[in-house]
Amino acid sequence: MKLLSVLFSFTLVFSISSAMGAEIDLTDTDGLTAHNAVIEVVEFKGKQALKAQISEEARKALAEARRQRQAGGEANRVDHLVLVEEDFHNGTIELELSGQPAPGAFGGARGFVGVAFRVQPDLKTYDCIYLRPTNGRAQDQERRNHSVQYTSHPDYPWFKLRRESPSKYETYVDLQPATWTRIKIVVEGEKAQLFVHGVEQPTLIVNDLKTGPDASGDVALWFEGSTVAHYANLKISKR
Repeated sequence: MKLLSVLFSFTLVFSISSAMGAEIDLTDTDGLTAHNAVIEVVEFKGKQALKAQISEEARKALAEARRQRQAGGEANRVDHLVLVEEDFHNGTIELELSGQPAPGAFGGARGFVGVAFRVQPDLKTYDCIYLRPTNGRAQDQERRNHSVQYTSHPDYPWFKLRRESPSKYETYVDLQPATWTRIKIVVEGEKAQLFVHGVEQPTLIVNDLKTGPDASGDVALWFEGSTVAHYANLKISKR
């Protein structure tokens, strides 16, 4: 009877712990894997945070990709990821993040920053939801409408989704660059919802994740090469 009680207590504690989620320490780079990125722990806007920027090798690759694009060739996209968790299928990802254009960034830089999930071992195949912080308060309605974006690499980049399904995978939310923004992403099968600023209703609803209902993979912090990104208070709940 005592053994059953102990087992029940353990199961209950484990279930509660799983439901509450696991805090991922972003104040120590040990255990984090940077891909085409350099990372460091800094103080940013009152918080201990992980700072991520493009690596020098990736910067050269990005410059070459742009050169090919300008020459009319096939440009290779450069992925920038910080891998933080393995074996994610369904669950919730919560964190605070901030993005801003890097010094000297090109005119189209928006401070792109977000989260990739179900990342495959090739580090090129994944779903992603990200923010364009400089669009949030732009004095142009069309830019504001592109404040939040879902994409799925490599087959469904943002421009393909925008061209084939205008407004379906992006929307507006109030954002500012270089400012902490709290987000929550809830993933269930082939559906995902993004919640911003702690509101009860989702800002973005995706009903057809391109990786499909059964995919699983890593969770990664995501940013674009023209961005200086910061992340804090990451919690992942898997189910």
